[in-house]
Amino acid sequence: MLAQASPEVIEASLGEARSHLKNARLADAHASCKRLLEMAPGNIDALYTLAVTQRMQRQIPMALETLDQLIALDPSYGRGWQERGHCFRDIGRKDDAIAAYQRAVTHNGALMASWRLLSELHGAGDRTEAANFAHAQFTHLSQLPPELLSVASFIQEGRIYKAEQLCRAFLQINGHHIEAMRLLAEIGMKFNAYDEAEFLLESCKVLAPENVNAHFDYVKVLRKRQKFEQALVEASELRDKEPGNPEFEMLFANENLAVGNFDQAMLVYEALLSSMPNNPGINLTYGHALKTVGRQDDAITAYRRAYQSKPDCGDAYWSLANLKTYRFEESEILQMRDREASPMTALDDRYHLCFALGKALEDMGDYRNSFEYYERGNRLKREELKYEPARLSNEMRLQREVVTTDLFEKFEGAGCRDEAPIFIVGLPRAGSTLLEQILASHSQVEGTMELPNIFALAYQLDRNRRVGDEPEYPGNLHNLSQDDFTRFGEEFIRDTRVYRKKGTPFFIDKMPNNFRHIGLIHLILPNAKIIDARRGAMGCCFSGFKQLFAEGQEFTYGLEEIGEYYKDYVALMDHWDSVLPGKILRVRYENVVADLKTQVRRLLDFCNLPFEESCINFHQTERAVRTASSEQVRQPIFKSGVDQWEHFSAHLDPLRAKLGPELAAT
Repeated sequence: MLAQASPEVIEASLGEARSHLKNARLADAHASCKRLLEMAPGNIDALYTLAVTQRMQRQIPMALETLDQLIALDPSYGRGWQERGHCFRDIGRKDDAIAAYQRAVTHNGALMASWRLLSELHGAGDRTEAANFAHAQFTHLSQLPPELLSVASFIQEGRIYKAEQLCRAFLQINGHHIEAMRLLAEIGMKFNAYDEAEFLLESCKVLAPENVNAHFDYVKVLRKRQKFEQALVEASELRDKEPGNPEFEMLFANENLAVGNFDQAMLVYEALLSSMPNNPGINLTYGHALKTVGRQDDAITAYRRAYQSKPDCGDAYWSLANLKTYRFEESEILQMRDREASPMTALDDRYHLCFALGKALEDMGDYRNSFEYYERGNRLKREELKYEPARLSNEMRLQREVVTTDLFEKFEGAGCRDEAPIFIVGLPRAGSTLLEQILASHSQVEGTMELPNIFALAYQLDRNRRVGDEPEYPGNLHNLSQDDFTRFGEEFIRDTRVYRKKGTPFFIDKMPNNFRHIGLIHLILPNAKIIDARRGAMGCCFSGFKQLFAEGQEFTYGLEEIGEYYKDYVALMDHWDSVLPGKILRVRYENVVADLKTQVRRLLDFCNLPFEESCINFHQTERAVRTASSEQVRQPIFKSGVDQWEHFSAHLDPLRAKLGPELAAT
């Protein structure tokens, strides 16, 4: 049957259609594309080739219909948007052409034709700044060797393995070619090979210190590796190279924000907005900063400016929803529905809109439609991430098998004896931010953020393993020395000092997923306190399911996926309780809500802290809070959120089945 044609047959048919097009045999190309689409309906390459053929045949309305199909299937396909721009250009719709070309380069920054035409069209409209920027991008791309232009395009289109092969082959011949090294670093980041990416970009800086693009990428990889202090130093140096460059100013502000220099970050954001008040990206980031420091009304204004400047800015709507206390107006809900339903909306914006609509409709009591949007948003995000549950399950299994009593006995007496750190671990949306706010309201404790240091150490011990490689950690913990563990603990205390602004005796690291590394924490910091923020399975899992995270937490984007992860979490925490008895204080969210005073006293007693009334009145504490619960912990305890999942109970059977009756009843 034609519909069951093999990939080889499809590729051969596609090659035939492209050959006809290249040789201007348009009727033959058209016929080949039609036959191919009968064999493989929805084939992106066939639709694209057909649209090009139709445009060249002057069948513009038909070409636009074909492109509508293509973009509905893959809104991030940059060449499809470029072809749409060509169609609009050919019929004189210049503004629509500009919009399409802009979408094209947003999804694929290596499309030279789009940059060239943006430069020409902006220039014809006397938009000098935009024209100059587009021309600079075109010039940069036109100077690349053809191989590297192909590499850049492959990266943008997600053809990463092909990009890596071509880039490495080019470097074998051309040695230390800066642009090739930059591209290989970008490929490395796609594979989570951050160590190699950092090395490549650091080398670029040494070999070509004037290359600001390589320097910019270097700051980004330092941030990705969560080396925030070093990233700030590099961002400041880059800023000095080109004073007034908006991109470098934003980078400098973002790195200040990352290390808690809120006042400095705000000054830069506000300076940028004074010259670009309608820039959606700046308003969005400024809104995040305002939210963090508790200026909610100002954050709302900034988020609204972002979507007013870019009506399909899904992140702006989600950021409003993510305040948890914001209630959407009817006009906003209608606009979100329209944008989410539009085939022109990009994937990233679409799933942000889905989560925002889920929250908006939940607040209205329309739970059926709310769940439909939550489910669609999760499905879209899950397809983008390509999450593999077995990988994390295997990592937690290894912790249970390898990090045992024998290991702790072998290294008894190792580690840094500092008592300052308090770790709050658990699953996201389990109440860890509430516990942090309670403890950070004590005069002797400072709340910092979800610190990256333990994960960075685990990654280092795993020899910077790429996705798919067999793990070396935690098995190699047995091969380390007492001095190694002591050094790691001392480095943790030293490296986290940048986040400690108040000089209190104790500080909190509330990275929830540190529960996967409690054994390592005990080995390097045996006197640290560890608190497990626990929430009932159904409430915790559903709360995670309806949360769109800025980064990480890939396990939350499916009811079965998050149910499996919860089971692994409980099993691992049971293991830690067995091999480290009395080490971890478990605090249930439901108990905190039901009897705040008793749970506050348990927390303080565990941390050897005297009782202070301010911990009961935690909502009055003024401090920066970076998580999704930031506005909720600035209010008194409320009980309405404990059982919210029950409104969606009819939709949660897949979660119950995965958890099993015992956990589902907790």
